[in-house]
Amino acid sequence: MNEPHPTDGDQSPVTEPLTQQGPFAHPQSTTHPQSTYPPTAYPHAQWDSTAAGAYPPPSAPSRARGGMTKPIIATALLAGLIGGAVGVGGSALLDRGTNPSVPVLSSQPASAANAADVKPGSVTYAAQVASKSTADIKVNTSQGTAVGSGIILSPDGYVLTNNHVVAAAGQGSAITVTTGDGKTHTAEVTGTSPSYDLAVIKLANASGLTPATLGDSSGLQVGEQVVAVGSPENLSNTVTSGIVSALSRTVTAGDESGSGLTVYNGLQTDTPINPGNSGGPLVNLQGQVVGVNSAVDTGQGGSGGVQAYGLGFAIPVNAAKRIANELLQDGQAMKPVLGVQGSLASANGSATGAQVGGVQAGGAAASAGIKNGDVITKVGDTPISDYADLMAQILTHAPGETVPVTVGSGNDARTVQVKLGSAVDKQQTTIPESGGQSDDGGSGQGRTPFGGSPFGLVP
Repeated sequence: MNEPHPTDGDQSPVTEPLTQQGPFAHPQSTTHPQSTYPPTAYPHAQWDSTAAGAYPPPSAPSRARGGMTKPIIATALLAGLIGGAVGVGGSALLDRGTNPSVPVLSSQPASAANAADVKPGSVTYAAQVASKSTADIKVNTSQGTAVGSGIILSPDGYVLTNNHVVAAAGQGSAITVTTGDGKTHTAEVTGTSPSYDLAVIKLANASGLTPATLGDSSGLQVGEQVVAVGSPENLSNTVTSGIVSALSRTVTAGDESGSGLTVYNGLQTDTPINPGNSGGPLVNLQGQVVGVNSAVDTGQGGSGGVQAYGLGFAIPVNAAKRIANELLQDGQAMKPVLGVQGSLASANGSATGAQVGGVQAGGAAASAGIKNGDVITKVGDTPISDYADLMAQILTHAPGETVPVTVGSGNDARTVQVKLGSAVDKQQTTIPESGGQSDDGGSGQGRTPFGGSPFGLVP
């Protein structure tokens, strides 16, 4: 499996799908995280510009991008021609009113039975509600324009989106946001949380906007219908629908150096998510936001292998809500820290679990009795298959929370209570695929979680 590509805010030119072997998956129907290898790519914003320095997708050069508008124009022209023909034909029919064999065409109002489609519980209703609270985001930089989506949080213009959508903001770049009423605003970043791929921005001179209604992601069930709204390929207010296909997935994406992975825990959905969807809402049929669209896994399609479909990932709204509240209050968010080091490479190839390669002195794990060389097999009731699973599951908890952690298996298994530490979330949580060890305290080297560019892969 390839790395997840960001859905919006990502740049079209973004790069080929990752082919590493880290555990990841932006959810599937199991209660424990299942790693998806290789990493998935985040559905990110796409770059409109093909200027030097941009990151257009290898398979979609600038010419192809420009060409994409032609079919739309051609279709519009064709529709115009057909309309003209119908007009002429209609006139001719009227002129032949004396010929009883010529049919007279008319329209009928929709059946009353279809009224149910605009009530809570339908895709139509969910789409109408979510569209009012979805914003289009563009970040203009010297390398082009990144396009993404956002979720309106307040009438005066606070908007939640993916960190990778606005990661290039600053240094002279400009953020412009178009809301559901068609108005365009400039915006500034309020705060970011790289480990959770979340950010909050504030629109200038905004008022009267429709805030989204946030739902409860803990109540989701596999098979439940959901709807995504965003701006794939810069087509605003595009609606797609599908189901929740898994509840807890370890989502991995290659970092910028190509030597490691970033991780988080996500919902998996088969709802189509494309470049430009990143940061937009995933809603239930009541129109409540249950996730923030963030990544997709396209398999090995970008490298000439098998193309994967229907593997999209969203950040659960319960986690997004906590992070957003902190960003709104302080401009920064905290993330939990276990205080261990490790990598995807295991000293014992037959072991299932996350082998601890180092323990931070005085940290949460050390205080609970976890030692170097221990193999962690569960966090709470969730099985852990490798170090990426461990980091993703720790991120589902709040700083300072006490969590049961199982070390070892079989007769040697023991469970310890770990009170998680905390750290300001300034960098993604990264995991080396092999070799060096990475800790969970955000002490990486500023790697990006989307592989190849600051905006991730695709969407």
